[in-house]
Amino acid sequence: MTQDATLLSQTTSLASAHPLPAAHPVPAAEATCGAASPEWMLWWRLGRLRGLRMAGKLALLKHFGSIQALFGAAPASLAGLAGESAAGQLLLPDEACQHQLASMQAWLDQSPRHHLLCLGDPDYPQGLLDLADPPLLLFASGDLSLLHRPGLAVVGSRSATPQGIENARAFARAAGQAGLTIVSGLALGIDAAAHAGALQAGAATLALIGTGIDRLYPAANRDLALQIREHGLILSELPLGAAALQHHFPRRNRLIAALSRGVLVVEAARQSGSLITARLAADLGREVFAIPGSIHSPVSKGCHLLIRQGAKLVECAQDITEELAPVLAVRPIPEAPARAATQAPAHEIRDDPVWQALGHEPSSLAQILARCQLPMAAVQERLLRLELDRRLSRLDDGRLLRIVEAS
Repeated sequence: MTQDATLLSQTTSLASAHPLPAAHPVPAAEATCGAASPEWMLWWRLGRLRGLRMAGKLALLKHFGSIQALFGAAPASLAGLAGESAAGQLLLPDEACQHQLASMQAWLDQSPRHHLLCLGDPDYPQGLLDLADPPLLLFASGDLSLLHRPGLAVVGSRSATPQGIENARAFARAAGQAGLTIVSGLALGIDAAAHAGALQAGAATLALIGTGIDRLYPAANRDLALQIREHGLILSELPLGAAALQHHFPRRNRLIAALSRGVLVVEAARQSGSLITARLAADLGREVFAIPGSIHSPVSKGCHLLIRQGAKLVECAQDITEELAPVLAVRPIPEAPARAATQAPAHEIRDDPVWQALGHEPSSLAQILARCQLPMAAVQERLLRLELDRRLSRLDDGRLLRIVEAS
């Protein structure tokens, strides 16, 4: 029998594969985790314990009743439950552990917006307790009040199309104005556009990252990350200094799913981390939404797959807020602001023969010329104007694609 199985047999069952707080109750922290209290150090030491899975660690907590009682237990009692190796790690932290704890204390002291949240702490996000393996300790930088507001995850491809970027910004902006916190992963493409859309609207946004919280990744999103730290919240379960390793991101995705009441997939390929996030969300009982796209676009195929599997097809942010309204009490979607005076009115765009010739799929210049039957010089002049007005995008293969404002 494994050490985890021994522990579980000596304590009350941890219940389901995705336990709720009642399924694995954890004693509430007796003090806020911060510079004035060493309690977070105990949680960190338990979290980094090697050779014992999360179920075993939670069983130890349940057996002893509190994190303090666990670390105050007699060595023989610990060894009998967790084994001599685990007991030794808990009672005698090695030099590397002591160095990490000192670095964490220094990070806490850098800013009053730096926080360490222990499992059971009053500020610990309740949604994470739906996971079978909730983080024992979270690094947080920013506004902790965002953890207690309803969230909408907006995720998608790093290699997003211009239309996908526009959709992500517009949906995040509207949902944020309706009272939802926009949750995403600070990656390139859709994630960055979603965070930016929320910030533009003065709405709340929360970033879950796959590195240590002291590292800004990717470098291209550095300025965006600094804005989120100032006006939103960044969370990580990884130790300080942790690099952007491939296996960190699927684990990060489970936190995105758990912290949200719904997940919107804007664009995604069939083999995509965004689909992992959506499936995790569905398993946790969250709503899953997807924006349909071109049948020819690789980054629409994942969304179409989700829709076939039961995700809700959405065409505007109101589709989402209406679905979530019964449980979230979100505000109504505000009316869209008037179009900037530098852009042509919508009816002029719709009546433009070049705009009509573009259609709704990527088109080559030859196809556009054949459809509108206008001189090349006139067509090229009009295409340039559309591009300057950000109504048109040139794809890597040279084809042209409309950019339609998302509702």
